[in-house]
Amino acid sequence: MRPILPLIALVAALPAWAADAPMTGAEFDAYSRGKTLTYAVGGTIYGAEQYLPGRRVVWAFSQQECRDGVWYEQDGQICFVYEHDPTPQCWQFFLDQGGLRARFMADPPGADLIEVDQGTEPLICAGPDVGV
Repeated sequence: MRPILPLIALVAALPAWAADAPMTGAEFDAYSRGKTLTYAVGGTIYGAEQYLPGRRVVWAFSQQECRDGVWYEQDGQICFVYEHDPTPQCWQFFLDQGGLRARFMADPPGADLIEVDQGTEPLICAGPDVGV
């Protein structure tokens, strides 16, 4: 069995920018596929997304209907297109100690979404006319 101290020392010696490097599409896919992730901003739940095979997703803002979509990598960003809006929504994702951090490219610094929950259950979707 090898001691892990050299590995720990190597990781600790990485420059600060290495920890803040955005994930590639392959890294994002490997981390997210098969999971349902819940995101918050400023401690308030923002929404949740289920990541399916084939780079398909199901997204819902908190307490709203689900939207099917797909994602792709472009220029170092992960871009999403949803059924209700063909405009790409591009983000950079970072893997921090607590999970993913997502930065929408049009937002100012400090408005990142933070992963606050992770599971493998399908996203529970609100629907129109529920209870009618």
